[in-house]
Amino acid sequence: MSTMDATACNGSKDSSPIFYLVGIPSLQEFLLFPVFLLFLFFYLLILLGNTLILVAVMAEPSLYKPMYFLLINLSALDILFTTSTVPKMLSLFLLGDHSLSFSACFLQMYLFQSFTCSEAFILVVMAYDRYVAICRPLHYPVLMTPQTNAALAAGAWLTALLLPIPPLAQTSHMAFDSTAHIYNCFCDHLAVVQASCSDPTPQALMGFCITMVVSFLPLLLVLLSYAHILASVLHISSREGRSKAFSTCSSHLLVVVTYYSSIAIAYVAYRADLPPDFHIMGNVFSILTPVLTPLIYTLRNKDVKAAITKMACPRGPGYSGP
Repeated sequence: MSTMDATACNGSKDSSPIFYLVGIPSLQEFLLFPVFLLFLFFYLLILLGNTLILVAVMAEPSLYKPMYFLLINLSALDILFTTSTVPKMLSLFLLGDHSLSFSACFLQMYLFQSFTCSEAFILVVMAYDRYVAICRPLHYPVLMTPQTNAALAAGAWLTALLLPIPPLAQTSHMAFDSTAHIYNCFCDHLAVVQASCSDPTPQALMGFCITMVVSFLPLLLVLLSYAHILASVLHISSREGRSKAFSTCSSHLLVVVTYYSSIAIAYVAYRADLPPDFHIMGNVFSILTPVLTPLIYTLRNKDVKAAITKMACPRGPGYSGP
């Protein structure tokens, strides 16, 4: 994206604006370092936990199944999603590095939105996988072949990479002061639109429509999948059978709840008449899903737990040394 697309508030195109990340306005200076340590801890936890899942699944042949192929997609997305924003936030809290160039800001916006969309779509594919496994178990090997699985994941990634382009292209033509103040810890689309001197209404409307597509439509598909799953599980006569069926979905369902809870917090924080700090924290809470996903899958999924244990103790628990 060319920096010459940016227009100054006086209508000239002589210089590219600099975006100043305000951060959390009410955060006292003495709290910056503790907040830096907290986010550094979360970031390292995200990198460690999701990398552990990636390595464990790829190293364990018994996990070469559609569900776990989608899980490594989710783990990769969690790493990319947080890496698009958290390092800059850490630099802001520790070094007071508030500035971003026009190109850097729009690249960060694009990556953040793309990875957010990808995660929503991958969660839908995972819900479909669970639907087929529970509601149509005899057709599962036919419907969820490796080729189909790869095509669904590739479609989720490709759609998510393309969707943010129109609103960001439109936003790049808006007028900005030479130094535009972004009331956030990173370049979020709505915060950038609000920092413009142009009328934000068309961009806000387009952003709202995209949000509907990438948030509520996937949520509706996930809910429909689980409605069919619930109906099928309730028809299982044995209590043990019902428990086993629910256990195969519990990890994914918890991740879905965490993901959409963070989106709901961000949405309410923006729409409600609240101070800017609440708006900012609503977006910051988006890192909760990447933090919790590895914990959920390692604690609740016995196959992933066994693969990680096997990787950590490759000679088995009974090995007593040479």
